[in-house]
This record gives sequence, C-alpha cells and structure tokens, in this order.
Amino acid sequence: VRLVESGGGLVQPGGSLRLSCAASGFTFRNFAMSWYRQAPGKERERVAVISGLGGVTNYADSVKGRFTISRDNTNDRVYLQMNSLKPEDTAVYYCNKQGSWGQGTQVTVSS
Repeated sequence: VRLVESGGGLVQPGGSLRLSCAASGFTFRNFAMSWYRQAPGKERERVAVISGLGGVTNYADSVKGRFTISRDNTNDRVYLQMNSLKPEDTAVYYCNKQGSWGQGTQVTVSS
C-alpha cells in the first residue's frame, strides 16, 4: 500500500485548498478512504471518510459544511476540498486506508 498526499500549503483565513492523495498497491474501489489531521500537541483526528464507491460520506462536526471529500476510482485518488479555512484547521493532513498512512501534507491557515 502506498499513499501520497499533496496540495497542502499556507493560506489565509477564509481561503481554500484542495488536498489530493494518490493510492497504489491495492484495489482502490474496494476500500473506504479517510482524511485525518494532527495539530501540534493534539491527537490525530478523523476529518472525513468516503465509502468505496463514493456514495456515503461522513465528516467531523468541526468541518461539516466547509470540507468535501471525494474520490476518483478510475485514477485511484481521493480528495479533500477545504473551504472557509480557519486557523484551527492548521495541521498535518494524512490520507488513510485501514491503518495505512501517507507521509502527510502540512496545511497552515494564517494571516
């Protein structure tokens, strides 16, 4: 299993970012995929999850209405569209497949 995140960066409050995770080494469409994040000094928390075929999604209360998870089963990618970003969204964001993790991508929300 290999998961490679990209798309992080520095953005001002109220801005948007789109994270991408390229997956390989398994039958992508057969597995739910998740995005987690970990802020300094805090535990890693799940932000969003999407079912294998993309029909079911679930979000942490802190990001509902602002973040959208989606997936492309043709190209084995999962995305996290993040809008209306807040300073408290600052964290390293990780792509997850049942215990397998990517290296993470840093998101910093600051003016």
